[in-house]
Amino acid sequence: MSDVRALVFGAGGQLGQMCMNVAPPNVSAHGLARSECDIADPAALKRVMGDLRPQVVINAAAYTAVDQAEEDADAARAANADAPALIADLCAQHQARLVHISTDFVFDGKGHKPYAPEAQPSPLGVYGQTKWQGEQAVLERGTECVVLRTSWVYAPSGRNFVLTMLRLMRDRGEVNVVSDQIGSPTSTRSLAEICWAFALHHDTTGIFHWSDAGAISWFDFACAIRDESLKLGLLSRPVVVEPIGSEAFPTKAQRPAYSVLDASGTCLALGVSQQPWRDALRDVLRSVQHDQEQRA
Repeated sequence: MSDVRALVFGAGGQLGQMCMNVAPPNVSAHGLARSECDIADPAALKRVMGDLRPQVVINAAAYTAVDQAEEDADAARAANADAPALIADLCAQHQARLVHISTDFVFDGKGHKPYAPEAQPSPLGVYGQTKWQGEQAVLERGTECVVLRTSWVYAPSGRNFVLTMLRLMRDRGEVNVVSDQIGSPTSTRSLAEICWAFALHHDTTGIFHWSDAGAISWFDFACAIRDESLKLGLLSRPVVVEPIGSEAFPTKAQRPAYSVLDASGTCLALGVSQQPWRDALRDVLRSVQHDQEQRA
């Protein structure tokens, strides 16, 4: 059987890179970074879809600067809403399956139990609003598609909370971290594997959720990053982690206070289980440790 032709948009980002790294052996994956194809450029999208004629597409590209989106709504809308609509249209034309990545920011965080895929979105800011518009655009196209929402994504490289905390902890003896926002961290490896599972599982369509298992605060996450990094020697000394309220760390865009996602539907549809978030964190920090040893 010939390999499945796959196209990954956003291959320069932390999730897109991991999708390329863990592509299944029966997949011929072609990854495009923003410099190779800006999804906000309709002509570029039409050209690459026509040239590559993929059978499956993973759209891991997005405008993700949550605070900057408040001042740059047009750019956020172009990448997060308009582009997914065109990608879905082009997938329909080429009879390609689409896995489109979305976010916990489509919810306002006023709930107190994990959000099911069918829960009503109510985004607090431009980023969440444009991502929700993108979801609707994809689903309205009637293509063979999956919208996959996720949360608190991090990787061994790129820009993310884990690496930021590690850098700050090395530079300072104390860090202050918000303790009143609750969610679920998600390793790019576990997320990328689920992306491929959906891409190749043609019986699934609609909205699904994925994260690693467990609900914690950013403060809890920071404490775990410190403790696991000390064990691995990534930190040379203990660091004080102080909990603070969101009001002490004002941002342009409001964050959901509670954005835990119910991934039970994904587990059932794909026959998988969620890895505990701390196990996933430990794996990522080991990768960071390995990369640093290789560079030494």
